Amino acid sequence: MSLRTNAGGQPIGAPVPGWSPRPLPPRTPMVGRHCRVEPLDVARHGAELYEAMAEDTAGRNWTYLSVDAFADFAAYEAWLARMAAGSDPMFHAIVDATSGKAVGVASYLRIDAAAGSIEVGHINFSPRLQRRPAATEAMFLMMRRVFDELAYRRYEWKCDSLNAPSRAAAARLGFTFEGIFRQALVYKGRNRDTAWFSVIDGEWPALKAAFERWLAPDNFDEAGRQRSRLSDLTRAALAGAGA
Repeated sequence: MSLRTNAGGQPIGAPVPGWSPRPLPPRTPMVGRHCRVEPLDVARHGAELYEAMAEDTAGRNWTYLSVDAFADFAAYEAWLARMAAGSDPMFHAIVDATSGKAVGVASYLRIDAAAGSIEVGHINFSPRLQRRPAATEAMFLMMRRVFDELAYRRYEWKCDSLNAPSRAAAARLGFTFEGIFRQALVYKGRNRDTAWFSVIDGEWPALKAAFERWLAPDNFDEAGRQRSRLSDLTRAALAGAGA
């Protein structure tokens, strides 16, 4: 791609013709085969989430989140109510299609409609959701809404740089590592260097095909074991997209 310059000979970015601020995410469900991702409703989801999260008896899911595990349901319910009332972050419950119960949460946050950028975060998958197709499908549904429905340009993933599972998940899902923001936050009385990842709109068509290929029923054998790994599919998709 040739470098663009202005009248003064300075390099400038590529044009974005017809750009306008993007819509905010709607408060409507996203429905897949394995799960539904729906706006958090404390009355509907609260008790189910608390029960599912309690199966993380070691509390490992909470280490890199902004809050710790709650001592009782009343405290968790109060926190959920505060999260559900906000629009940024916009919390969603992940509901298992088989059981009909809420088994995890995720949110849209740092929503910049003018720039067409949005982050996914506050992810907490209970043991009932971890390492299951529904977990991957939930992330796919949220990404698909951002790019296909809302036409955003950039989708972000950020985490504590020491959170190895989160960094591995970002790479598996097709996010590109962009670097470390040193001493970016203080939380729980400790420092956080933040690892940044992103997917941009030009990469999405190939990544979407990779997700659809992985989620297809014929990618799983009779025992439910995957035939193709998502990480292999997304890596190939990004290579083909020139990322």
